[in-house]
Formats: sequence, structure tokens, C-alpha cells
Amino acid sequence: MALIVHKYGGTSMGSPERIRNVARRIAKWYAAGHQIVVVPSAISGETNRLIALAKEVSPDPDPRELDVIASTGEQVSVGLLAMALKDLGIKARSYAGWQVPIITDSAFTKARIESIGRDRIMSDLAAANVVIVTGFQGMDGDGNITTLGRGGSDTSAVAVAAALEAQECLIYTDVDGVYTTDPRIVPEARRLKVVSFEEMLELASLGSKVLQIRSVEFAGKYRVPVRVLSSLTDPLMSLSVESKSGTLITFEEDEHMEQAVITGIAFNRDEAKITLLGVPDRPGVAYKIVGPVAAANIDIDMIIQNQSVNGTTDFSFTVHRNDLAKALDVLKKQVKESVGAREIIGDANVAKVSAVGIGMRSHVGIAAQMFETLSRDGINIQMISTSEIKISVIIEDKYMELAVRALHKAFELEAQVGGAGLTLGA
Repeated sequence: MALIVHKYGGTSMGSPERIRNVARRIAKWYAAGHQIVVVPSAISGETNRLIALAKEVSPDPDPRELDVIASTGEQVSVGLLAMALKDLGIKARSYAGWQVPIITDSAFTKARIESIGRDRIMSDLAAANVVIVTGFQGMDGDGNITTLGRGGSDTSAVAVAAALEAQECLIYTDVDGVYTTDPRIVPEARRLKVVSFEEMLELASLGSKVLQIRSVEFAGKYRVPVRVLSSLTDPLMSLSVESKSGTLITFEEDEHMEQAVITGIAFNRDEAKITLLGVPDRPGVAYKIVGPVAAANIDIDMIIQNQSVNGTTDFSFTVHRNDLAKALDVLKKQVKESVGAREIIGDANVAKVSAVGIGMRSHVGIAAQMFETLSRDGINIQMISTSEIKISVIIEDKYMELAVRALHKAFELEAQVGGAGLTLGA
């Protein structure tokens, strides 16, 4: 049978009974003859508790030591799950990331995977063990424990699936798939049975919380089939039903791809906008602004530069809201004087709303329809960013939910037969 990777999120591992249910689900796949590798997250809320504890001891904890602390949540999860499987009569072995080993770079709290060892896992699988590997963590070249950042267990799971050439990576969460938008905001949102890799990459990068963006990047780079499905269903449900449930992220274009234009509406409340006013308009000024910010390990998202007036311009960009204070500090200490900006302004009261769909490639007027919809509801657009299959806007945070509902309705996502031509589930 097939080698399958299972990934279970913190909610799925949220209590002893849920851990036992995860074990029952794994046992079902194991009994069907599959080789199973499991990558669980820490118990829901545990990583936050550990980080908060670290900050009680040290308000600005050393990143290396913070990784040592934060990584322990996943180690508890793998041990508990191995015990639950053994109680069901299933052979199981648990490993921390450094034991596999999962090798990363040395960017503590935001490490990136460089390689994954196969030998130990493949040997255990050959001996009919279920192998359980900690998500979210690894080890750098100097033997230091590292963590991959928020959502890193998704990345770990897809990377393990790629390294082992697994047939599929199943991401079990507390939702039953990928929706046209968040059903908590738009109750009429529909689940997608299938979504293209390109669309999922855009949705993840634009705020969809279902999958972490680096996991989608791994899936695309190594062409790992990924399915998002719920862990809160009956663990003993039919395997034939479960294996086709949720949302499949596919690399094959559907023959009906042009039936619909927009697949989904994504949003992100974690944005903050920074504007430098009165910047001299000369070659190299953009690099002088964003270079020090990037060197401080701060990701920059949308960028806009106004037309030059009397030799100066305004330069705006967005960062994660948690990085706003750090970015402003860098700009004020390293950039303002050297660039000659008149003023630097930070605004945390913004949100990003995006329309995503492969159908944009073959349809015109999508931007006009989006902007008209927002205008009708009195929503001002502060920044715009586009790609071949997405349009994103920065707006005031207080209008975010209104914008999502209006756009979801305007593009008739609740009534479509399929997002981007793909069949929608019930």
C-alpha cells in the first residue's frame, strides 16, 4: 500500500480523548496496510503558554533559548500519541526533529528546513512501525534546536512527505477543508473540493489560516499532493469516504477551469502600514529604505511609491503587525536621516482583502468590479497590489468584514457551481 503522512493540528491534539481519537484514526489507516508517518503539533495553547512563560522570566528572551523552550510542546505531543497507539496494539516510535534529523538554517524562531534524513524513518517503517515526528522544529548545523515559526508543523509535514516521496500528505485540522472565505464572516461560504496549487499559494499568503504558506511552497516545489480535512469527524468512518473528503490541492488544471473567475476572498488582519513622507526621489532610495528592514528579518509585503512632486515622493509598505514597532525603530535609527525623509508614520489599523482566482487570466474587468463594489459601500482603498491571479487592497481595519461580505456576494461565490471551475462541496 501507500506511504501516507498525517499532520494533526493543536486542536486535534487538544485533550487526552482527542489524542486517543487521533490514534484510532491512524490505526484505521495502518490496518488498511498503509505506512504512516505522523507529524503532530503541540497541544492547543501550549506554545503560547511556553512563550508567555519565557517572557515572564525575560521580557526580551534570547531567540536560541526561546526555541529550546518552544520546541518542548511538540515533544510532549509525539510521546503521548505514541503511547496512545501502543495501547491500541500498534507499534510506534516517536522522534524529536533533531533525532531524524531535520536540518535547518540558524534563523532562530524562523528557521528554514535545509534537509531531512530518511534512513531512520524508512527503517522503522520497514519494521511495521508508525513513525511520529515532531513538527515545528529541527536542528541547525551546530546542533542547536530551532523552530520554524508559527504554523511550522504544516511545513514540517509537507517537507517530510517530500523527503519520503509520500503518496499524499493529509493535513487534519478543526475545519473540513478550504472555503471560498471564512464561514464565520460569510455563512454562505462554500467548501472547495479541489483548489489549484497556485490559488492555494495565493490564499495562504494573503491571510487564509488553513495552511501555512511555506507548507504550500514546499508542496509546489516538490509536487506533494496535499489534502486538508477534518480531524473532528468519527475516527472510525469509512476509509474510502475519508480519503476523498476535505479539499485536495491539485497540480492539474481542471477542464472546466474557465467556468468561474474568482475562487475565494482572503483577508488578513495582521497587516500594518508604514509611510515615509517627503522622500527624495533619486535612484537607490527604495533600497535604502527596505534594505535595513529586510536585514532586521522583517518581511515586507505590499509596496507603493507615489509620483514625484518637486523632487520628493511618499513611500509606503506593509509589514506584519507584530513587526511594526521593530520596523519603525529600524527606520528611525538607520533610515530617516540617511534618506532624508520628512516624517515616518506607522498605522496598525489596516487590513488586507484579496480576490483570488485562476480565471482572472482569461477574464477582463475583475479589478473594476472589485473597486466598484468597495466604492459602493464607501470603503476607501489605500494600497493596491496585483498578480496574474489575485488583486489585493489595503483598507481601514474596521471595514474588513464588510468588504469580504460585499466581494463574496459580488462575485457570486455562494452560488457558484465551482471556484475557478472546480466543484464546490456542501
